[in-house]
Amino acid sequence: MSKPHWRPARASDLPAISAIAARIHPDLPEGPEVFAEKMRLYPDGCRVLAAENETVGYGLSHPWMQHQIPPLDGFLEKLPHDADCLYVHDVAVLPDFRGGVTRAYVAAIEGLARSSGIAALALVSVYGTRVLWERLGFRPVTPDAALRAKLTSYASATYMLRELAK
Repeated sequence: MSKPHWRPARASDLPAISAIAARIHPDLPEGPEVFAEKMRLYPDGCRVLAAENETVGYGLSHPWMQHQIPPLDGFLEKLPHDADCLYVHDVAVLPDFRGGVTRAYVAAIEGLARSSGIAALALVSVYGTRVLWERLGFRPVTPDAALRAKLTSYASATYMLRELAK
């Protein structure tokens, strides 16, 4: 069996991405058209984890503004022209394929951020994954009132940032 590997996401991956999202995030549903828009707006940040002929995970990220989070299950419409972070919208991997694969995705998008002149990665940690993200160099950020209000739409959420070393 070949080792799972990240590859660019394609439109044909949408059904698999949606199925994995529904399984991993039952309490945070998002429509396939929301995933499709992210893939269209920033294809370089959208990858799937392939194992044999099966999609077993996905990672979606895009340029954004620090201390702001896009609406859950909502359209971005366009990316900010003055983005100061690469926002990790979601990394979801089926349980049997976890173990180091998130680190590989983060390394890939870190390279993408650097090549775009972006000096930070940002995300919202949910479902008690904060420790995992801390191991990958992210740190929790105390949210202001506006960000705190947006975080209430998530389950036990922590906004986190990772500054990229120069």
